[in-house]
Amino acid sequence: MNHPRSPAARRLLDFLRSLAGRYTLSGQHNYIGVGAKYLDVVERMTGRRPLIWGSDFAFEVESDGIGKHYHCGPANVTDPGEPDPRLVEAPIGPAREALVRCALEQHARGHIVTLMWHACFPTFGDRGPYDSIWQVGRLPSEETWRELTTPGTALHAAWAAQVDRVAVHLARLRDAGVPVLWRPYHEMNGVWFWWCDKKGPAGFARLWRMLHERYTRLHGLDNLIWVWNTNAPRDRANDEAHAYDLYYPGGDVVDVLAADVYGNDYRPSHHDDLERLADGRPIALGEVGDVPTPEILERQPGWTWFMPWGGLVARKNNAARVPALYACERVLSLDDVTRGADGEYRVARAT
Repeated sequence: MNHPRSPAARRLLDFLRSLAGRYTLSGQHNYIGVGAKYLDVVERMTGRRPLIWGSDFAFEVESDGIGKHYHCGPANVTDPGEPDPRLVEAPIGPAREALVRCALEQHARGHIVTLMWHACFPTFGDRGPYDSIWQVGRLPSEETWRELTTPGTALHAAWAAQVDRVAVHLARLRDAGVPVLWRPYHEMNGVWFWWCDKKGPAGFARLWRMLHERYTRLHGLDNLIWVWNTNAPRDRANDEAHAYDLYYPGGDVVDVLAADVYGNDYRPSHHDDLERLADGRPIALGEVGDVPTPEILERQPGWTWFMPWGGLVARKNNAARVPALYACERVLSLDDVTRGADGEYRVARAT
């Protein structure tokens, strides 16, 4: 890889690589304002606690967006996994500080941390309407994209200021020795977020490389494991997701390749095509609604982890599906993995 790596990040990546074809780590997303609530939900459902705790640096949504795509989990919306979420006072700065405190707590308890970021278009900063993120049918023009990805422009400066604010929080985790599975700008092969559907080396790949360079070189964030997180390809009008390889920034700036699978769409090509592109790197299910079954994991053994999205773990799965998954010998939960005094991760049950 073309970036520095802390000892803690190296150990975690080595552990992920060691799982290939043998085990799948359990994970669970939690919205920015709920701490580890959905780890508790899964534990009540299964008797076992997910190993990977996930969350989101998020944004503040303006009032016109509450009825639209609140499921993303803005900082100032009550738990989107519950009925009738509503706007509350929750400034993004303190919300992110609380997120980092929770990440530190979860790491201390033995959990692996993964973080993402629903980012507003840079001119909005960290607060805007949902249209500042969701831009189906009106993605940035080629001219706007060139300005965004060209140093020295006003739009590039706005982007740099925005990503630097998140870097401060990631640096706190670095300084505490916490490695992070970092999956920014996810689902780039779709058509819904402002960073979506920009093909080729001057498209999304350039945005990814800009972020990678700024975070690894300028900010020295050597605790990040870079997770390039696509959407499973699909052909639905105004909801398409295109082939993975059209947006791949290159193996020198990617540690793990992931795909988001919704609608129980576990077709073999989603796994096999990503595995071919990965060329030996780990692959993962970055987000899911319906969880994979043990039979799916048996047929698609490359998935290194899975992570249900927030409240969908209960809403999209019947009472038997999640417990059956956690009972699978392939699936590792919190009690199945130890992190020794040397920082090495080890499977703590019989092979």
